[in-house]
Amino acid sequence: MTSPHYCGRFAPSPTGPLHFGSLVTALASFLEADRHQGTWLVRIEDLDPLRESQEAVDRILTSLDAHHLHTATPIRFQSRRHDAYQAVIERLLATGQAYRCPCSRKELQANNGHHSERCRHREAIPAGTPFAVRFALRDAVAEWQDRLLGHQQLTVRAELEDPVIQRKEGFYAYQLAVVVDDIDQGVTDIVRGSDLLATTGHQQQLYQALNAPWPSWFHIPVILNQAGQKLSKQTHAPALDDRQPADNLVRALTALGQQPPASLAKGTVTTVLDWASAHWQPDRLPRHSQCEQHPTPPQRQD
Repeated sequence: MTSPHYCGRFAPSPTGPLHFGSLVTALASFLEADRHQGTWLVRIEDLDPLRESQEAVDRILTSLDAHHLHTATPIRFQSRRHDAYQAVIERLLATGQAYRCPCSRKELQANNGHHSERCRHREAIPAGTPFAVRFALRDAVAEWQDRLLGHQQLTVRAELEDPVIQRKEGFYAYQLAVVVDDIDQGVTDIVRGSDLLATTGHQQQLYQALNAPWPSWFHIPVILNQAGQKLSKQTHAPALDDRQPADNLVRALTALGQQPPASLAKGTVTTVLDWASAHWQPDRLPRHSQCEQHPTPPQRQD
């Protein structure tokens, strides 16, 4: 099955090292690109300097290298793309598709999500008043054919769900940057966790505002810890142990429903990835989130 224009990507945020859930997503994305004989990109979404570090960037790249998940092109860093994001924001503001919003989260919550100052229709904001920039959604029903979950339909509510695309501190938001970079890099297919399913309708409208076709989405189940929480930095998911990459990959393939033979874990990373490429069957992926099936290996102390 060959699709020469297929382009997928893995785009971690460097707020900490990769964990097992990250590896599952990266591997699924990598194998889908390989199955289509397409391109696979790595992008570092380093948009928030208050939460991110160079150490985390280095550890993420080291983990990807240890597991032989290599990008086809130079790695992109979003921290070097501020001019591109600002240009898009100015364009959206000029066309009335974005607006300046000084409201705090507390104020919005007190008004059930409505802007007490009718931000969409304000002509100006007093000098010195901090504000975020929000994308102006339209009331709509978003529909798409998810590659794993089938037909999807979500209601998008204008004003109540308008996403921030630039924070009051001046930082550019994920919702804007991910779409701008996916368009710029020619990403055609996105494999990501099902926890991001609800943002798809918002992103569809951003693609439309930027006169670009939206990609194909493939939402895979997230991996949960023993408490039923998504593995993440916020739930203190332990870092991958890069000393045993073959075992990590076999566990990830198991979580993806691929039924790898246990003996693979004793082989090399190359052996595991060769087996995975030859046997990858997306139809085997589970539809629902699941807990890690094996104890987390001991963590490095160095």
